Amino acid sequence: MMAELLTGEALAAFLTLAALEIVLGIDNLMFVQIVASRCRPELQDSARRWGLVFALLTRLALLFSIAWVAGLVRPIADLWGYELSWRDIILGGGGIFLLVKATMEIHHSVESGEHGGAARPHLSFLAAIIQIALLDIVFSLDSVITAVGMADHIAIMVAAVVAAMIVMLVAAAPVGRFVHNHPTVKMLCLSFLLLIGTALIAEALHFHIPKGYIYFAIAFSAGVEALNMMVRRKQARKADTGERVV
Repeated sequence: MMAELLTGEALAAFLTLAALEIVLGIDNLMFVQIVASRCRPELQDSARRWGLVFALLTRLALLFSIAWVAGLVRPIADLWGYELSWRDIILGGGGIFLLVKATMEIHHSVESGEHGGAARPHLSFLAAIIQIALLDIVFSLDSVITAVGMADHIAIMVAAVVAAMIVMLVAAAPVGRFVHNHPTVKMLCLSFLLLIGTALIAEALHFHIPKGYIYFAIAFSAGVEALNMMVRRKQARKADTGERVV
């Protein structure tokens, strides 16, 4: 058994799967940041960290329930020619939740910015953890099914998921501070959640959207925002220099 896990093929499967898990976890990390930002400032780092820990436990539980996960794709009902499975129900429910959550966050950001509305009450630490853990089940389904399809040994799957989650844990705090300090980036993340929610609903309705299209849209938008930030930084530097000259 150990000899099979130390082969070049097993190493290639681990590296490929870990990379895929990191990519598939980007949307999860954005949601974690949005939810954690609703907690009190002193609890935000803890909410991010514990949210990702529970997300890891959720993914490992799904991995060790491979037979159950495989059964989720089996039809449980036929509605006018549409074969409904538990996977469709979970993805559709998660997509709707993301659309509602992102829309409410965008609405609050715009309203409070334009009209100086009252500050929203902070989300409790427990409520944030529960939201992150529950929605991670939705985000985990595709990554777990991908892991099952790519690797033959549960040890390789577990190692790849743990490695990807360690990367996310390390990146969570810097990403969180960066998003908090740049409101336009937060708005961009919320728009990504709208995109991902729509894609989840489409998947639930059996309209497959290639993941490459979604990741290209996210990467292109992030690139445009990076250019905008560079321009704003340069303009601020010029303005600062001008004030000093005067």
